[in-house]
Amino acid sequence: MSAEGQVLIGRLGLAAIAAAGWRPKAIGGLTMGADPVAYAIAAASWGTAFTMDAFSVRKEPKGHGLGQLIEGNLRAGDEAVVVEDVITSGGSAAKAIAAVEAAGARVLGVLAVVDRQQGGKERIVQDGHEVVSITTTSELGLVPT
Repeated sequence: MSAEGQVLIGRLGLAAIAAAGWRPKAIGGLTMGADPVAYAIAAASWGTAFTMDAFSVRKEPKGHGLGQLIEGNLRAGDEAVVVEDVITSGGSAAKAIAAVEAAGARVLGVLAVVDRQQGGKERIVQDGHEVVSITTTSELGLVPT
């Protein structure tokens, strides 16, 4: 969440989305891990050919007010990218995808900062969604745990 980290993740995420050919209107994922990633990418998109807004998916619907599961800038009919800080099992991404689709938006794919290479990417792909990772634990020289 440092200023430098936000700028770096914003630029890298935006480049990965462009390379995938996605042109989302919105970007977000399951709070809290996806929040800084989505916000950084949305900010980096400002002034580019495809500006996107950010949203957060709550783990549980809000207990008061409108009881919303999604907060921020996601509307029915929008095309969206779901983000993950780290993909392990794919469960967080699956939950976020379900919430986005229930809100009437279309998921273009999932963007992860790090794929831990523990089956999560494959689970998401098997469910019919493309996954793009900025890096993997292997590329970072880490042994999956």
